[in-house]
Amino acid sequence: MFILSNLINAVATILDLALTVYMWIIIIAALISWVSPDPYNPIVRFLYRATEPVLSRIRRVIPVSGLGIDVSPMIAILGILFLKYFIIPTLVELAYRIKTI
Repeated sequence: MFILSNLINAVATILDLALTVYMWIIIIAALISWVSPDPYNPIVRFLYRATEPVLSRIRRVIPVSGLGIDVSPMIAILGILFLKYFIIPTLVELAYRIKTI
């Protein structure tokens, strides 16, 4: 049981780090979209490839044309924060409870 507890705790830590990094990638991509970036720049291309799969799904549900502003990065960040504040503590608590059994 101790190994399972450590595994769940490690997964929670790595997931927390991955969500934080992805949140910053979305923030940087949103900030770069305010200027006219060079579409052939490797950094701009990476940001687009990393964020567009998630943001395009959100845009399908909440179209940009109706609001006049693209709120998909904000919604994605709220989703990430929900996962960070709900899923991560739940996994840590589960690991703790397994350890005490």
